[in-house]
Amino acid sequence: MKITGPHKPQQRQEAILDLVREHKKISVERLSVLTASSRETIRRDLAVLANHGLLKKYHGGAMSTDEPVEHDFRQRRMQHAAEKQRIARLAASLFKAGDSLLIDTGTTTLALAQELARKQHLTIITNSLAIAQLIGRGDRSNKVFLIGGEYLADASESVGGLAITQIQQFNTTDVVLTVGAIDENGVMDFSLAEADIAKAMIAQARRLTVLVDASKFGATALFRVCGLENIHRLVVNHPPDDTLSHALQRANVELHIAD
Repeated sequence: MKITGPHKPQQRQEAILDLVREHKKISVERLSVLTASSRETIRRDLAVLANHGLLKKYHGGAMSTDEPVEHDFRQRRMQHAAEKQRIARLAASLFKAGDSLLIDTGTTTLALAQELARKQHLTIITNSLAIAQLIGRGDRSNKVFLIGGEYLADASESVGGLAITQIQQFNTTDVVLTVGAIDENGVMDFSLAEADIAKAMIAQARRLTVLVDASKFGATALFRVCGLENIHRLVVNHPPDDTLSHALQRANVELHIAD
């Protein structure tokens, strides 16, 4: 694979990631040739990608990492965008006027916020600045509470003990989460801070709705959020495989497929 012509840093970094995954181990010089970029530019990009845990640097090049990692928020917004939008539209139809929703930070819940902003008389509590802004710019009958705490700029979210203390002040009809992975044992996340926020939200709501695209089926992440038995509704873009389907049935999870 060779990438030619001028391109933006984000596009170039995605191309670099693809090349590293393809070759497993590749030199700065080779990346420079294949992306038509200077060696100094490649070194800067590798530093950024390594800081996000997306690859491993070594002197003179980079190699792939076998550990499961999560891309940064901007990259994740672009991944499976159409599928996430379909999931969001279906999920939004499950909520009605008078419902109160705790919503965590994620690219799929951000798509959901765009749909919920058109609805009326909802109460939204979120640790996502972007979600709060979207709902706030929507129908004026909706009420928004923005959770504070330690601010993480990548995803524009609040986490930590202060955020959890504020979440514990609410008693809602619903919580809506997007997660990093799901299998027959439950749902998981890549971030301990985000998993802790999700657990706190689950504890304060009567119903749990999880939004997940098919790329998360059978995947794994380090931090457990909850078991399938805690989920009331799972909204997906594709039917899960037999193993996960049977586990969901045993846990009495309501499955909604946005096709």
